[in-house]
Amino acid sequence: MVDFMQRPLAQASSAAPAWLQDIQSRGRDAWKDTRLPTRKTEAWKYTSLQPLQQSFAVPGRDAAKADVSAINLPQLGGPTLVFTDGVYRAELSSTVLPSGLTLVRFADADAAQAEQIRTALGSALLPGRHVFAPLNEATLADGVFLQVAANAVVEQPVHIAWLTTGQHEAISITQRLLVCLGANSQATVVETYANKATGGTAFTNGITELLLDRGARLHHYRLQLEQGGAVHIGGVHARLGADSLLSGFHLALGSALKRIDLVVDHQGPGAHCDLDGIYLPRGTETVDYHTCIEHSVPNCTSKERFRGIIADEATAVFNGRIHIHPDAQKTRAELSNKNLLTSNKAEINTKPELEIYADDVQCAHGATVAQLDPLALHYLRTRGVPKEEAEVMLSYGFINELVEAVAEPGLQAFLKPLLANRFAPEPRLTRHIL
Repeated sequence: MVDFMQRPLAQASSAAPAWLQDIQSRGRDAWKDTRLPTRKTEAWKYTSLQPLQQSFAVPGRDAAKADVSAINLPQLGGPTLVFTDGVYRAELSSTVLPSGLTLVRFADADAAQAEQIRTALGSALLPGRHVFAPLNEATLADGVFLQVAANAVVEQPVHIAWLTTGQHEAISITQRLLVCLGANSQATVVETYANKATGGTAFTNGITELLLDRGARLHHYRLQLEQGGAVHIGGVHARLGADSLLSGFHLALGSALKRIDLVVDHQGPGAHCDLDGIYLPRGTETVDYHTCIEHSVPNCTSKERFRGIIADEATAVFNGRIHIHPDAQKTRAELSNKNLLTSNKAEINTKPELEIYADDVQCAHGATVAQLDPLALHYLRTRGVPKEEAEVMLSYGFINELVEAVAEPGLQAFLKPLLANRFAPEPRLTRHIL
């Protein structure tokens, strides 16, 4: 146990609802016995926790008055909850809910909702898969509970925005989202993490749980747009019932450190998971994605595609694991990781894995690392495209397939200029791709 979280641990209990105290106590007991990973820990071999070696504080109530107008967010039109430095902002939120949708903060949950949360919280986390989960529980003072009733269809996306301002000393934010979809229900959930371009130091410990009942359909988007000194150690843990469908999209711009663990557990026959991801570190930033697709039962499928563009002296890590259990016959699983290095000093450590204990399966996995194709660059230049513009076109084209696959129109419209401008120091260089 280290002392960098002593102040948040001490302050969390007083701010939490009484019914959360048992969960906090469980987290504190587990965190006392937790040893932080080092470079000798296999799952953290290429990622240092040095950015966490400082003292963090819980932000004060004045966070609710912070100006976040400079933070660009997708405008999706559906129900929206906005948090600033971990504090709920009612004036920035829109909580008009359609029939069949429950969307409530933990702090506002009634007795019946509190019991549902207590029962479900942590049920999607497989043992040992998220080293910072005990700390998340120990400091958990609030969260978001999203429930879709059986057979309900939520037409508009639900947007949860977690914003950090950088106006305080180094702060710690604990985020928890619990999504429960009833049988044969459908919904779209968008999570956005963002800060100002000059954002200060903030440590976000964020966990999202996705529980899909039989036949449920969920489109889940997680956009991690924090920049600067932001440290984000998060996880998405999903449990899929029979014939359910999870379609996930993940985007990570670089910052001091981003480490995300994605675990999808197929618990019911006929379940399917699509998982796409893009990571774009630059400067001296670090982005680390560890994914694990668990196929526990027969007749399930999964398709995973992650692409990274690493610039300057940045570092990226991708570890993708497919685990086929002995009873998971008739499984079909695919994993693809492609990386583009735009600098001789950029670094990518990629490791696709297959662990198969069943004999009637179809599995494929692969990884590539390359630089911009000189022939493609020459082709564009001989047709009058300046070098800088050609490089922007080729870089954007590397991830365009995944951007085009985003099913939510408003979100795709937000992502295209955001990503194009990521590669272009001047707006004129994006004229051929926007």
